[in-house]
Amino acid sequence: MTADLEVAYLGVQVADPTGFGTFVRDIVGLIPGETTADGSSTWRNDDRVHRIVVEEGPANDAVFVGLEARTSDAFTQAVARARAAGASVTGGTAAEAAARRVEGLARVDTPWGVPFELVHGLAIAPDPFDSPLVPGGFVTKDQGFGHVVFVVSDLDSADRFAREALGFTQTDWIETDLGGMPLTVRFYHCNPRHHSLAIGSLGIELPQKLHHVMVETVSQDNVGAAFDRAWQAGLPIANAIGKHDNDKMFSFYVVTPAGFQLEFGYGARTIDEPWTDDRRYDRISEWGHQPIQSPLHPS
Repeated sequence: MTADLEVAYLGVQVADPTGFGTFVRDIVGLIPGETTADGSSTWRNDDRVHRIVVEEGPANDAVFVGLEARTSDAFTQAVARARAAGASVTGGTAAEAAARRVEGLARVDTPWGVPFELVHGLAIAPDPFDSPLVPGGFVTKDQGFGHVVFVVSDLDSADRFAREALGFTQTDWIETDLGGMPLTVRFYHCNPRHHSLAIGSLGIELPQKLHHVMVETVSQDNVGAAFDRAWQAGLPIANAIGKHDNDKMFSFYVVTPAGFQLEFGYGARTIDEPWTDDRRYDRISEWGHQPIQSPLHPS
């Protein structure tokens, strides 16, 4: 792997932290983490102290993404790589690192406006992860929290940043048509997960930079049970159960109370090095992933 990184955490700012918390607890099956010094709530999907940090505010969007290096040497190399690529890098203070529960932190500005935090040493939670809704939990070992997908206005700049500043490797890409608009999405890996980051361009501005965050569970049954919970709660189902063409993920997409989406999936293919399957796909899914509405949430 070129970057030796994984997604450590996602920071979101939402207008209704309580409603968002109810969603990730009762639909997704995450469990509460510690409350931060500034009063933000946090949520866990494994043994780490937090994986989602929820601030109160009007953005209803991602406000930072943590990328964890596996060692202090890898952290130093990641910071040096970002600086060498010409990215704006700000070293984190000891207080900022402590607030994120990491041993080291450097903030890197992205072309799409959501800073990435290079970190190492994300703390282990005092209690084991045990979700009553998700037997067996989530796939995070050596792959990180999940993946994040952003919609950007300048795909070329975002692509250069992902490759040069972050050191990610392109896994593959999609070129297709979405509702009469050309869509391009590029997928990047930095560990065995098929993609930890994807960036897409529709040629139009969207209200949120974060399109979706993905969590991967350990069984197909867990996906079905989560879909039932979302359906029965009357939540908007952006895409019903389906299977992606490129990463083979069996999943569905639900609209969160903040407006961006969450993909709940199982069974994605993983990366073998050297990676030799970087190619173009012309469709998003092999089957399924149709947009539908719960009967309790009519269109």
